[in-house]
Amino acid sequence: MPSVAARPYDWPHGRDLVPATTALIVIDMQRDFCEPGGYVDAMGYDVGPAQALIPRIAALREAVRGFGGLVVYTREGHRPDLSDLTPQKRFRSRAAGAEIGSQGPLGRLLIRGEPGWDIVPALAPAPGEPVIDKPGFSAFYATDLDRILVARGTRHLVICGVTTDICVHSTLREAVDRGYEPLLVTDGCAATVEANHHAAIDTICTEGGIFGAVAESAAVIAALRG
Repeated sequence: MPSVAARPYDWPHGRDLVPATTALIVIDMQRDFCEPGGYVDAMGYDVGPAQALIPRIAALREAVRGFGGLVVYTREGHRPDLSDLTPQKRFRSRAAGAEIGSQGPLGRLLIRGEPGWDIVPALAPAPGEPVIDKPGFSAFYATDLDRILVARGTRHLVICGVTTDICVHSTLREAVDRGYEPLLVTDGCAATVEANHHAAIDTICTEGGIFGAVAESAAVIAALRG
């Protein structure tokens, strides 16, 4: 079975990559983060880098499906009554110019059930592919993601999506603490600030791969297709 040519080590370490233990985690590829009129656009950031990810993630997803691995999606969002939104997070979003729950062209920003909250159409989940709705940055916080992965016997996580330095990195760090071995797809994620994207990648590779390994999507796809 294959391994991925990655840095700072070929992934996964010391074992073969097998379908039963492998999952692709697609983080927050929602309209609010990827399209004009959404949350990221309201803060004044360019959504172009997030939009550019869509065909690469679609190709990666098809390779994982063909390999027999699990595909999981996450959506960040809050209850319509904002009862799960902390005062600090609401204050911070207001200070950034895009208060969570306020009205925008794609509906109320980061609110469950609104048009902007949904996953971009090109990456719509297939029947049976789990979608994790999360109120925080990490996909493990206040969700059943860990239960789903444990039930399947998953140990190896291929992670992509937005944003590299916040929700992607928060998920990756918690995955390591929970005993998973993550691989970040470097051209399958993006940040609102490009320098933060590169810094987040470099952080993963320090100290021998303290938060796992990183690779480009082409290397992952090549390994999955054997």
